[in-house]
Amino acid sequence: MLKKHLFRGCIALMVALSAHVAMADVVMVVHPSNSDAIDAKVVKRIFLGKEKKFPGGSDATPINQVAESSVRGEFDDSVIGRSSAQVSAHWSKLVFTGKGVPPAEVADDAAVIAAVAADPTAIGYVDSASVTGAVKAIQVQ
Repeated sequence: MLKKHLFRGCIALMVALSAHVAMADVVMVVHPSNSDAIDAKVVKRIFLGKEKKFPGGSDATPINQVAESSVRGEFDDSVIGRSSAQVSAHWSKLVFTGKGVPPAEVADDAAVIAAVAADPTAIGYVDSASVTGAVKAIQVQ
């Protein structure tokens, strides 16, 4: 019986460690012309619809990845501080009450980079390995 519990514990630990290793290193990306200093609180407010402008006063257009994206899950957990299900519930409530429209969703990192590169007001997130010179990557603390 004890061997069985130890085995299950080891398996659970290996799964947890491998899940941590597989997590994406999420970075925020903005248009290269964007010079605003942006912290995690501002990003969270923009992606939850509580803020519509960057700190400098220019419009902010958030770009989300689709719910199935692992980068989206990591972003929701680490930056927004909520699970993807909680973020979806938040937006469902706002849409139902007519108080907001969720950010546009795109399929993957490449689509985020394309959208942000084409729109000076856009802000999105990608895996750090996907960043190109078409956008400016910013670390969010």
